[in-house]
Amino acid sequence: MYGKIELAKAFSCAAHSATGQKRKYVLTDYHEHPLNVMLIVKQAANVDENMLIAALLHDVVEDTQITLDCIEDWFGPDVRALVEMLTDVSKPEDGNRDVRKAIDREHTAKASPRAKTIKLADLIDNAGSIQEHDAKFAKIYMREKRLLLEVLKEGDPKLYAHASKIVNDYYKEHPECTA
Repeated sequence: MYGKIELAKAFSCAAHSATGQKRKYVLTDYHEHPLNVMLIVKQAANVDENMLIAALLHDVVEDTQITLDCIEDWFGPDVRALVEMLTDVSKPEDGNRDVRKAIDREHTAKASPRAKTIKLADLIDNAGSIQEHDAKFAKIYMREKRLLLEVLKEGDPKLYAHASKIVNDYYKEHPECTA
């Protein structure tokens, strides 16, 4: 188990570093985010090695030149399928942000419970940073995540409860921000 996860960590780090990608707001190396997502996924029940690998690779196809075929070549068809379920499918030409997020939400709704667990971990890791550093965008982001939670109910119950609490607490603290 150790070897494939370590390979996925190095692969994710190299892919994101090759683009010079930094974590928004805090400007740390981007690969810290997939690592955080993996650590959150580890807290879920019924986690398997491929879920941890997919957590590390969940943004690689969206953010780098790495393809799903490359993911499959390195990590197998199950990891490819998970990463594919986690990769946004909308394109700028599909419409405005609301339209694109609806397309991506429909795609996520069809994902497996394993992929939905990873998506919950992604939400958990991103929400705090966005709320802390960009109050204006947080209004948009948290509305999107409230809608996304509706299709993530099949994910890990513990992570679903955690993600729901983050979203619900935001709206308790910001009642002026209605969805």
